[in-house]
Amino acid sequence: MRIISICPSNTELCAYLGIEDQLIAVDDYSDWPEIVASLPKLGPDLSINIDRVQELQPDLVLASLSVPGMEKNVKQLEERNIPHIVLNPQSLEDIANDLKILGEAVGKKQQAVQKAEEFLNIIGQFKKVSATIANKPSLYWEWWPNPLFSPGGINWLTEISRLAGAYNLLEDIELASVQVSPEEIIKRNPDFICLAWVGVPEEKVRPALVKKRKGWDEMDAVKSDKILILEEPLYCRPSPRLIEGLTKLAKRLHPEKYRALEIHF
Repeated sequence: MRIISICPSNTELCAYLGIEDQLIAVDDYSDWPEIVASLPKLGPDLSINIDRVQELQPDLVLASLSVPGMEKNVKQLEERNIPHIVLNPQSLEDIANDLKILGEAVGKKQQAVQKAEEFLNIIGQFKKVSATIANKPSLYWEWWPNPLFSPGGINWLTEISRLAGAYNLLEDIELASVQVSPEEIIKRNPDFICLAWVGVPEEKVRPALVKKRKGWDEMDAVKSDKILILEEPLYCRPSPRLIEGLTKLAKRLHPEKYRALEIHF
């Protein structure tokens, strides 16, 4: 099949299913696996060149509503009758189901079911370890620094937090994404600050900006310098690659507990 992916998480789903060689073009932000570097780029995920998509005559286009604003691209795909799938993952279970949906669409149903089961089995291993951790630290996840945006309770990072032996500071807010005030974070006083700024490379993330915020120097995470700069692609894209991010975070928060957990996916 001739497949086009217009967001990074879907490109990564293709890789885990072993069909990355069927990709003929991707969005500008798709950067994994390395094979996609040589493919035509169709623009940033919110401004896909639909004319170019149509010219390439794909058998299937993969879109995802996990990217806010993707609806515009989907509408154009519908108007031009370009065959497409629209995914909308918010949880790890959703990601497993998306693997199955994609597998069904490309004739790899059995392979997709197996991959989804492997993914859920790994999650189960982390759950067992997490259950043995009595004192779980709170994590303030920051997706964007100004204004502050963070994942709420309806998001895979809340699950990732729990699986890593911690919890999302804002898990009680029943939203996928939350715009929060700096004062609210001061009030909640997280144990760790996790910086995963969307679209920003690690080397450009500035913890100094966090420390300079009014009143934040009184928070436990700042006073103890528990500010983590995390690889945005491993935490902000709903694909099985989240397992790699989870493994790194868990072993950083609780090295003794997770040391023996060897993940092969």
